[in-house]
Amino acid sequence: MEEVRERLLPPRHIASAAAINPNNAYGASTARRPLFQGMDVLGLKKRGQGLRSWIRVDAATGGSQVIEVDKFTMMRRCDLPARDLRLLDPLFVYPSTILGREKAIVVNLEQIRCIITADEVFLLNSLDSYVLQYVNELQRRLAAHPGDGLTGWSTSPDYLPFEFRALEIALESACTFLDTQAGELETEAYPLLDELTSKISTLNLERVRRLKSRLVALTRRVQKVRDEIEQLMDDDGDMAEMYLTEKKRRLETSVYGDHSLFGHSSAGAGLSVSAPVSPVSSPTDSRRLEKTLSLSRSRHDSMRSSESNKENIEELEMLLEAYFVVIDSTLNKLTSMKEYIDDTEDFINIQLDNVRNQLIQFELLLTTGTFVVAIFGVVAGVFGMNFAVPLFDYPKAFQWVLIITGICGAVIFCGFLWYFKYRRLMPL
Repeated sequence: MEEVRERLLPPRHIASAAAINPNNAYGASTARRPLFQGMDVLGLKKRGQGLRSWIRVDAATGGSQVIEVDKFTMMRRCDLPARDLRLLDPLFVYPSTILGREKAIVVNLEQIRCIITADEVFLLNSLDSYVLQYVNELQRRLAAHPGDGLTGWSTSPDYLPFEFRALEIALESACTFLDTQAGELETEAYPLLDELTSKISTLNLERVRRLKSRLVALTRRVQKVRDEIEQLMDDDGDMAEMYLTEKKRRLETSVYGDHSLFGHSSAGAGLSVSAPVSPVSSPTDSRRLEKTLSLSRSRHDSMRSSESNKENIEELEMLLEAYFVVIDSTLNKLTSMKEYIDDTEDFINIQLDNVRNQLIQFELLLTTGTFVVAIFGVVAGVFGMNFAVPLFDYPKAFQWVLIITGICGAVIFCGFLWYFKYRRLMPL
């Protein structure tokens, strides 16, 4: 058949534009010119498909290994779109995200960037201590319950499927990392604020400004993790989507059920052929039996899946709620620290306003005193003119001029003070 098909198909050949139309010189020149001249398309494609190092942890054995896989192989292996893998790219900065997909859970929580499936976990290979702690903790918990990873089921009341245990360690690592940073920031903040309240200086104000910038950035990250967990808790569909072990078990059960149903239908068909029954009634009875079996099996599977989904949603919801309380406590710690910084800034602003008001009052008094003293200069300038005055013949005339000028200056100064008090420009 292959030889006959090859003979029936026309031979393939690539004809250039000049061969099709020899008189068309433009077509010949276009055929000889490359399509994307000056662009290294192959180089761009190779760079986009570069290998990336991953740490793979097997659910069955608990063993870990470092593998190098390109982007498209990972997409096919975990059935993920390209935009989900971009969330794990360390070259890009994305907020914390937890996505439930058909065959995997994509986790981007601070230092932990991984893909969780029902059988394995892929982490971006890194020398970060939190990544190594994640791998060691996951292996330790898998070694504590070695049968759970193989069967996907346990009779223990504290049992969680493999994907939930891997997700729990990621949440624990992220919460611990953020809480540690919040503790370090709190240890640095309170002594600095106490020093600022006792001594206001440009250096202390600059240090507090940098501290507040770090606090705002950390609060935003903690708030994003908290919102992501809260969003998962509010959406039952997303939580049901994340139960990968149950979906895998149902898929295997449905495949085995289809095989058994197909065998039963074949046996029924063989009996109908061999038995002396009417050829008109046998196909109708077999189709009716097959339809009844399929309906009963689908109803049973849907009821069982809805009950298990409800139970599993409650398990996942309890897990998320525990870490929601932890991350909410960290957020409250940062919020109280920010409020303390705001109160300190208000206190510093009040003190600066008081100092500014005192400087303004001193400037007013100094200006008023300068004006009063200037009166003596005016009097001295008048009497210093080059013309004869009968007042110069009296020996005590100079003393009376000074006394009268001083009294006038004091009256003017007291008048200014009364005006400042009347206008409430300074407390007198």
